[in-house]
Amino acid sequence: MSRRWRRVVLLCAIAAWLVVVWHETHKPLPAGTHVASAVCPVPVGEVSFIADVTSADAYGRPAVSQAIFDTVLAVVHGAQRFIVLDYTAFDAAGGEFATGESLPGEVPPHRHIAAELTDALLARRREQPDLAILFITDPANERYGAAPSPELQLLRAAGIEVVATDLDVLRDSNLVYSGLWRLALRWWDGPSAPLVAATRRLNFKGSDRRLVIADDGHGGLAAVIGSANPSDRQSAWSNVAVRVGGGAVQSLLASELDVARFSGWREQGSPFAALTATAAAAPAGCTAVRPDAPAVNEPLPGATARVQVLTEGAIRAQLLARLDAAGPADSIDAALFHLADREVIESLLEAARRGVSVRLILDPNETGRSGGTSGLPNQPVASELVSRSGGAIRVRWYRTHGERFHAAVVMIYGSGRAWLTLGSAQLTRRNLDDYNLEANLGVELERGEPLMQQALQYFDTLWSNRAGLGIEYTGDFAAFADPAQSDYWLYRVAEGTGFSPF
Repeated sequence: MSRRWRRVVLLCAIAAWLVVVWHETHKPLPAGTHVASAVCPVPVGEVSFIADVTSADAYGRPAVSQAIFDTVLAVVHGAQRFIVLDYTAFDAAGGEFATGESLPGEVPPHRHIAAELTDALLARRREQPDLAILFITDPANERYGAAPSPELQLLRAAGIEVVATDLDVLRDSNLVYSGLWRLALRWWDGPSAPLVAATRRLNFKGSDRRLVIADDGHGGLAAVIGSANPSDRQSAWSNVAVRVGGGAVQSLLASELDVARFSGWREQGSPFAALTATAAAAPAGCTAVRPDAPAVNEPLPGATARVQVLTEGAIRAQLLARLDAAGPADSIDAALFHLADREVIESLLEAARRGVSVRLILDPNETGRSGGTSGLPNQPVASELVSRSGGAIRVRWYRTHGERFHAAVVMIYGSGRAWLTLGSAQLTRRNLDDYNLEANLGVELERGEPLMQQALQYFDTLWSNRAGLGIEYTGDFAAFADPAQSDYWLYRVAEGTGFSPF
C-alpha cells in the first residue's frame, strides 16, 4: 500500500473514532436516568439518617458501629408484595469483587453481608411464594458474563429475577479508550473471551446505585438509599444511608424498573407487571420542580420534610443550585470518599469567598485500586481548596485502618432551614455527569428536626473526635496535604479524559 493510501486509511480511522467518541458521549440518555422527581412532603418520622462507622481505639483495635444493612434486612423481612434491589457490588469474601481485584492493605471481612442478604431474600421467598423480587446489579459482579456469581445463582434458582445492567447504552466517560473499544474490541468480548473483564473494565463506568425498595406491608413504600454495598470485602467500610417512605419512593421505583427494562428485563408475565403502572403514576401531593431549582422560601408544614429523588446528572444540577444559593450565614458540611468534579470544586470556592463556612471530611485515598499510595483525587483537590480559599475551606482526613471512609453526604444549612443530599454519588465527573448510574435523595427540612440533628451530630462527632476509648476519627489537614503540581495535573488529566477509576 502506498504512503498516500496509508494516510487515507489512517485519516478515515481517526475520523471514525472521533465520530464514535462524539456520539457515545452525547447520545440520548435511556429512560429512568437523570431523574429529578417531584418534591414530595414526607412526615419527618418517615425519614431517618443511618451511619456505619469504623475506627480504632488507642490500642489499634477495631471499633465498629453498623446499622445500614440491619435496616435493609428489616425492609426485606417486612415486604409482602415486592422487593427491588440495586447494588453495584454483591459478593462474598471469597468471591469476585466488583473490580475483580483484591485491594492492598485490605482488612478481613467484618461481616458476611452477602450471605445475610441472600439468606434473607431466600427465606422471604419461601415464606411468601407470591412475593416479587427483582435484583439489579453491575455486570462486573459476574465478570461481564464470564464467571457466574454463586450468590446470584442461588437467587435465580429460587425464581428471583436478576438483571445485569446494560452499560453499553450509557454514555462513555473514557474519551480515548471507549471509542477504540466500541470500534475494535467490543465484537470480540463474548462471555467466553478471556479478556472480557479487562477490556470492559477500562471503560470506567458502572451501575453504581445502592438501594432497596419494598412495600412496607401496610399499603405504603419503604426504601433505603445510601453508599453501602452488600459486599463482604466492603463490610468494614464507613458509609451513610437514609431510610424513607412516602411518594418520592414511587419515582425511584419507576426509575429502577426503567433501568431493568433497558437492560433486557421484560415485565410481561412477571409478578411486577401489575406494579409498573402504579410506579409510573405521579405521586399524590408532590410538586414538580426544575432539576437545578434552588430552595423556595415557603414555610414547611410542621414535622414535614420535602424529599426529592435525584439520579445521575440531576444530582449535580441540584447540588450546584444549592451551593450557589448559600449565603454568609450558612454552612456547608460534606463527608466524602471522592471529591473531584470541577464544577463542584469551583462552587465550593465561590461559597467560601461569600463567607459560607465550608468543612470537608475526606478519605485520604491512600490505597489505590492498582496498589501503592496514590492519594488521588482527594489529596491534591483538598490542597487546592485550602490554598485557593486562603484556609477558609477547612479539611480533616478520616483515619482509616485498611477500610475506606466511603460516605457520600453534603449538608447545607443555616439557622432555620437545612438541605442535605446523600446516596451513592461521590462528587466526581463519572458520578455526576450522566456516565455512571447513581441514586441520591435530596431532603429539605427545618434544622431542628431529628433527621438533620442526626446528620449534624454524625458529622460533628467525626470532625471533633467526640468519642471515648482513645478513638480519633479524623486527623489534621497537614497529615495528607499534597501541594505537588505533578499529582494535581495527573488528577486533572485523569478526571478530564475519563482515564480515572474514581
